[in-house]
Amino acid sequence: MPERIEIPEAFPDAGDVRGRRVVVTGAGRGLGELIAHAFSAAGAQVALVSRTERDLKVVADSLPGPTLVFCGDVRDADFNEAVADATVAEWGGLDVWICNAGISPVVTGPLDIEPETWRDVIDVNLTGAFLGARAAARVMAHGGRLIFTGSVLGERPRKGLTAYSASKAGLIGLAKGLALDLAPAGITVNVVAPGWFESPLADGFANNERLAESILAHTALRRWGRSSDLTGAFQFLASDAAAFITGTVLTVDGGYALV
Repeated sequence: MPERIEIPEAFPDAGDVRGRRVVVTGAGRGLGELIAHAFSAAGAQVALVSRTERDLKVVADSLPGPTLVFCGDVRDADFNEAVADATVAEWGGLDVWICNAGISPVVTGPLDIEPETWRDVIDVNLTGAFLGARAAARVMAHGGRLIFTGSVLGERPRKGLTAYSASKAGLIGLAKGLALDLAPAGITVNVVAPGWFESPLADGFANNERLAESILAHTALRRWGRSSDLTGAFQFLASDAAAFITGTVLTVDGGYALV
């Protein structure tokens, strides 16, 4: 008979991020603000990163736990390095870096989009994530976590969203490559890919009856995602329960990619 599997004395709690030192980029509003609230409420220390200082201060004042505020551009390599160093100096280490900063989708055809707009989307959504991940990996100890905010549109594009879809598809390749490169250091790298959620980012689609119907018709659960549906994915990947998960895309889309 085969030997019985070894049963550990204790099992890690999925989503337990108490005491984690976490950097969240794009934290001034939208999904970044939501992630910051979720981690802070769960007992993490949260460093907030955004280009708009006023928004950051509003978020910081509303969080229940310890916070740091860093105002700058994720496209700036030196800024990312400074955030990593300052977080370590203040809190003694860095456990999780969530690369969430991104530019809203540009709804236009490939013949109409300006090259400058294309570069901006790629630079913020993809290059900014790489620079943040690089800065974080330099100071992280074994067990560090890098999490990218991707999108279901990175694997299932929609017409008129080529630049955005390309940037999010690039994040998948970036995460898988970094997962290999950083594995010897014990750092995991993963992507959370949201589908269509009730948020300011999606208002232009939700408020257009034709587009909204099209989106729901391609969503297996036939509804928009809610804020409470999403944050658990980030907390799970940041917790001890996800210690053996790296190079993976965790899609939270209500089945949008299936239909």
